[in-house]
Amino acid sequence: MNMVKKETLKCIGFSALVAFCFLAICSRSSFIYIFNNWDDANSYFSMGKVMMNGGVFYRDSFDQKGPLLYFIYGLAYLISHNTFRGVFIMEILSLTAVLVAQYRILKLYVRHTTAMFFLPFAALVMTSCKSFYWGGSAEEFGLPFLVWGLYFSLKYFKEECPKVMSAKIVFLCGILAGGIMLIKYTMLGMYFFWMAMVAFSTLNRKNWKKSISNCVIFLLGMAMPLIPWLVYFGMQGALDDWYHAYIYCNVFFYSDFTGESAGIGKKVYDLAKILYWLIIDNFIYFSMIILGFIGMLFSKKARWYEKINVYGMFGFLFLGIFIGGTTLFYYSLPLSLFSIFGFVVLGCGLEKVSDRLFTASVQKKKNVGKIGVVGVCAVLLFAAWNLSMNTSYAKETGEDFYLYKFRDIVLQEENPTLLNIGCLDAGLYTLTDIVPNCKYFQSNMVNGFTEVREEQTRYIEEGLIQFVLAREEFPEEIWKNYELVCETEYNIAGGMQRYYLFRRK
Repeated sequence: MNMVKKETLKCIGFSALVAFCFLAICSRSSFIYIFNNWDDANSYFSMGKVMMNGGVFYRDSFDQKGPLLYFIYGLAYLISHNTFRGVFIMEILSLTAVLVAQYRILKLYVRHTTAMFFLPFAALVMTSCKSFYWGGSAEEFGLPFLVWGLYFSLKYFKEECPKVMSAKIVFLCGILAGGIMLIKYTMLGMYFFWMAMVAFSTLNRKNWKKSISNCVIFLLGMAMPLIPWLVYFGMQGALDDWYHAYIYCNVFFYSDFTGESAGIGKKVYDLAKILYWLIIDNFIYFSMIILGFIGMLFSKKARWYEKINVYGMFGFLFLGIFIGGTTLFYYSLPLSLFSIFGFVVLGCGLEKVSDRLFTASVQKKKNVGKIGVVGVCAVLLFAAWNLSMNTSYAKETGEDFYLYKFRDIVLQEENPTLLNIGCLDAGLYTLTDIVPNCKYFQSNMVNGFTEVREEQTRYIEEGLIQFVLAREEFPEEIWKNYELVCETEYNIAGGMQRYYLFRRK
């Protein structure tokens, strides 16, 4: 086995170990937490469960993310029907792919040992930040599709430009962009600028035919992940349901595009304010982004188009995510990928210092590096425990957890059915392994889309569902066919919420 293969295998193995350690602490899907009761993640789990049990999401169950995300959760469901252990495995695979790509990025600027040394730092800033949230977000599973595109772009402009980018790489990155489109299309902004830079670099050499062909190849690559889903939904007669849930509802009900139009100045101000609060809330990884961008700006080795490429991809990724005006904590997680440039600056500085301090053999330097990695990992894991917003829930037991009480009541019945109102899937579908049997099985908080509430009210009036889990409020019609069997309060995301469990009379 040659040196390159050995180095690659070591990187994959180390990345997987780092991913496991940091996700075990920072993701509530891991084994140290009794359950990940984030309603978004449970919604994805239930959507994937519907597919794996013969249903068609969007047609038979309603939510607004992309089909690839639900398929990933469906695979996790096959691993474990009523826990998040399968999701935890998927998260490890995802983060491992991210860290291997970040290692490749670091290797463009620093030595192998230095790149390996900073991988745990990269994992720390991504998993312990506020935008990582509870674990299992669409943004988290989109990271591999973004970071590998980032790597191929950096490699091309650093090492290959002014040669024309390989059609194979253009096609591959088109596939990656297609993957993003099928998870959460708002993250596609980076790839818009990615392809624009590749096209302009070719046009700059007056090779307009190659520029056009590269754009076509990229679009063909994007189409590849789309084709299986077009066939699947087409055969199920659900193409319109897919479009309505994933495109129409997100554009017209989940953003402020339909509101009163704001001038350019107001829009720039709003985006600047969003960026300001993102920096405050996620200061650790944004400090690395800022350090990296400043270092690149003053770098004499980086050519002007390399700098524009990095700044542009970050800017368009930010715009794609936030131009609609809606913002939640976890939306900004993809931006954390650009923290790798801060570690490039630190890595280059570390190598300059180590080259002066260590005059012994190269092997001694390697040994020092290995010892340093082990020690640093221990310190960083301790830091992750103290930085993550999730670790306070590690002490939670089954006796504290309201969903366990609800689960025990529901499972007393044979083949129970369930409806979740007042919030997204609270997690009871997962714990009880109930497959949703109605389209609007949860309350999607979509502005102006009244069909969800109307249909759920009809389910209750007609007594179509055996159990109803409600948060904070419920329609008065519920008393006609249902009785309250359990009521409790639970502290979720820093606030007390009241939950009710109703059973059909």
